[in-house]
Amino acid sequence: MTFSERCQSIFEQVIADYHKADHVDTPIANPYATPSIDYFLYLKCWIDTVQWHLEDLIRDPEINPVEALALKRRIDKSNQDRTDLVEMIDSYFLDLYKEVKPLPDATINTETPAWAVDRLSILALKIYHMREQAERVDATPDHREQCARKLAVLLEQQVDLSSALDQLLADIAAGRKYMKVYKQMKMYNDPSTNPVLYGAKK
Repeated sequence: MTFSERCQSIFEQVIADYHKADHVDTPIANPYATPSIDYFLYLKCWIDTVQWHLEDLIRDPEINPVEALALKRRIDKSNQDRTDLVEMIDSYFLDLYKEVKPLPDATINTETPAWAVDRLSILALKIYHMREQAERVDATPDHREQCARKLAVLLEQQVDLSSALDQLLADIAAGRKYMKVYKQMKMYNDPSTNPVLYGAKK
């Protein structure tokens, strides 16, 4: 099994597990042992899946403004958790390939393996929900046809991204590529760098 296939299997498991209750407050029941990579892949997709549905909820035109603000705060925290976890997964890859000596002509990639994993997780969610729309019995034939076309594109993207991720990992293992991880350093959640937050202390 390739690494992308491993990701896809776990992501599909997560999405199926979430939709058993289909509620954003469903407690996570991660079946994998920590600190294994499978544990972090499951957790990553769970965060993405819950946030997907939080993003649906906050777009309700009839939402109470107080509830909307609470959801916005929750989405902000989820985004930070997601970023932190991506960096943790990249730390796994850095450790995995720490003994590899890059070749003299080795190059760096435009994104790290974990950010490709992040995109695969989101793509799995898009595919699941687009398939739902393509199969909706209460929708018009035109709606189902449009969604089926979009689903075909998403499935093609999944194949391409999976192939690219597996190739990147093979290149890193062979020394043809090397990893360099930059922390995201998001400023809006930091009370020392967000002017609204540190200004409030004055």
